[in-house]
Amino acid sequence: MNKPFNIVILGGGTAGWMAANLFAKRWGNKVKVTLVESPDVGIIGVGEGSTPSLKRFFEILGIEEHQWMARCQATYKLNIRFNDWSPASGITSYSHPFPAQVDTFTKRAFMVNAQTRRMGLDTHIQPEDFLLNGVLARQGKGPKVGAHFPFKMEYGYHFNSALLGEFLAEFAQGLGVDYQQAHIADITRLENGNINSLVTDQGEAISADFFVDCTGFAGLLMEKTLGVGFNSYKENLFNDAAVVLQTPYSPEQAAQIPVETESTALSAGWCWKIPLTERFGNGYVYSQDFISAEQAEQEFRQHLGVLDDNVEVRHLKMKVGQLNQHWSHNCLALGLSQGFIEPLEATALHLVQVSIELFMQKLEAGHFSAQYQAEYNELVSERFERVRDYIVAHYKLNTRNDSEYWRANRDNMKLSDSLKEILHVWYSRGDIAKEIARKNISSHFDEISWHCLLAGYGAFPLLHPNQPGKGDLYQEKDIQAFLAGCALNFDRHNTNLSM
Repeated sequence: MNKPFNIVILGGGTAGWMAANLFAKRWGNKVKVTLVESPDVGIIGVGEGSTPSLKRFFEILGIEEHQWMARCQATYKLNIRFNDWSPASGITSYSHPFPAQVDTFTKRAFMVNAQTRRMGLDTHIQPEDFLLNGVLARQGKGPKVGAHFPFKMEYGYHFNSALLGEFLAEFAQGLGVDYQQAHIADITRLENGNINSLVTDQGEAISADFFVDCTGFAGLLMEKTLGVGFNSYKENLFNDAAVVLQTPYSPEQAAQIPVETESTALSAGWCWKIPLTERFGNGYVYSQDFISAEQAEQEFRQHLGVLDDNVEVRHLKMKVGQLNQHWSHNCLALGLSQGFIEPLEATALHLVQVSIELFMQKLEAGHFSAQYQAEYNELVSERFERVRDYIVAHYKLNTRNDSEYWRANRDNMKLSDSLKEILHVWYSRGDIAKEIARKNISSHFDEISWHCLLAGYGAFPLLHPNQPGKGDLYQEKDIQAFLAGCALNFDRHNTNLSM
């Protein structure tokens, strides 16, 4: 290219600034990156948890944890704990730890025990007892370890999303990204349908070769300008609203900040509890078809023990689903503009990062043309659909009977063929790992994640009445001793936040 490829990102927030940073870092002076943001539009700012992909994001940018974590009130996240999702199974709580390299030595025992349990024999199948991050989370230990520990650790983060956006904005500008604050009054298009320019309320035209829509649920470029359709997931993901509230730490909690997100089922949805360095972030995600905003707020306050009306809450609306095209004409949608699969399992930023990286690969392969646009759209859409399956399974498999909401989720038969096949393999005692490999979907959620969910829910047949003895293929105490020994290498969470 004789001149830099000009990219304009409309909208800031975490998604917009992630894109700006990755574009600038990868392409340098091959591109000119401008981010335009309205000074009056705030961010939703409740997505305060991540998967381990965010760790890789910072590694790509060369940003050390001590540079950003303290500024963003960040803590480590090793685990997601689910409370009261499947009480009829006898399991009141289970964990989904992020797999680490050392789990290579223990995961087969977990999967074999689950297979044996599917045959009706009594086995030990608690996920957190077979995976190192589950053990560390139970002990309140962080994931940082010295060079003497020869295994790679994987973990995510909890963070203040508004502060993270500010940090990424500063870093991007240090990489040469141009930042402009402006109100967009009009959008002009070329004869071929491409976007030509963003016109500010001052009459300035901001032109570019390519545009990125990060305008959130408004979808200003993709939906309102280009007319790209939206595929709602309402048929099997009922939740469409949330109420959020911050709560302070007690002295005891401040002395030992957890390293896990808690997801607790309530009457018409579930409540998250996310530990930051300064406070807990809490939110109740619910369906307006089953409970009103006022009722949800009251239930939420009672759950948290915050009945003082002077403590304000925020009410949010969610649009769950994805665009029919993530890349249309000369425009890419990212973040809430491209789709959203609700906060469960914290997949939002993971999907943003995957979408950006794949876009950069395809744009480069096509020499900065739209040659691979259709292939990109197919791959990203498939990624959304398979993440959707995993989230839907959380609701489909619930065993709660306390409300119509949970019964409707369990009775819902609007499942994808892919999800039906996975559940069929599980209940017919087949090999889940082979099924996931056959479908080539391990990059979405792998066999360990599916085992954590299915075993954690107690999705098993009744125990055989005549037990021949303990069905564990492996000695529990050997695995416990191994993981306990590994855990000795790690420190309490609060002692290593800045390492």
